Amino acid sequence: MLDIGSVTLVGGGPGDPGLVTVAGREAIETADVIVTDRLAPLAALAWARPDAEIIDVAKIPGGRSTSQDDINQLLVEHAKAGRHVVRFKGGDNFVFGRGGEELLACHDAGIPTRVVPGVSSAIAAPALAGVPVTHRGLTQGFTVVSGHVPPGHPDSTLDYAALAHSGTSIVVLMGVRTLEAICAALVEGGLDPATPAAVVADGSLPSQRVVRATVATIAEAAAELRPPAVAVIGEVADIDGLTEVAGA
Repeated sequence: MLDIGSVTLVGGGPGDPGLVTVAGREAIETADVIVTDRLAPLAALAWARPDAEIIDVAKIPGGRSTSQDDINQLLVEHAKAGRHVVRFKGGDNFVFGRGGEELLACHDAGIPTRVVPGVSSAIAAPALAGVPVTHRGLTQGFTVVSGHVPPGHPDSTLDYAALAHSGTSIVVLMGVRTLEAICAALVEGGLDPATPAAVVADGSLPSQRVVRATVATIAEAAAELRPPAVAVIGEVADIDGLTEVAGA
């Protein structure tokens, strides 16, 4: 009977393999099986052993998709077969990455599981565009929300009026398709339409693009950008404004 294997949940960061942590690289280098998807920095798979099995479980909008239950089952089955499995995905496992679901599935199956956190695109993409999500004297916090469903959708649990009055920077992940509706809800909730906003697409990659406007105009200004992209709404998105604050 084979000894039970293990699962390591590795966050791959925003896209540049240079932003994968040292612990993440070590996990990839020693893995028997790597379960990955399209948002992971795929160039990092070059670190894998030649005999490692690579399994693509990508969820492609409008295309093929692997259910979360199937992914969980893959992790458990390979680990029970005595293999050391890495679940490799973009960003951080626990920031809209379903890492918690995978961790629980492995724990329920009695699989030894380790988490290697990743650099979250919620912070990294704005930083790479020169946008700090917090700034002394300007904002004392930031709120990260999912734009996967628009305001008013039955699955949406967000209070956009509360967000509008939160006094924090608002970071939106997975919100390219719903950005116009999100911005409209924030303005309707009381956010000044002139509030600065920015969208960073392909953060950390050579194809990175940055668009800046206001919350009232950012959706139109960024209409040509495609996922993955991160939106930042708040005074921190105004680099010129930050220069004035720093010099005040």
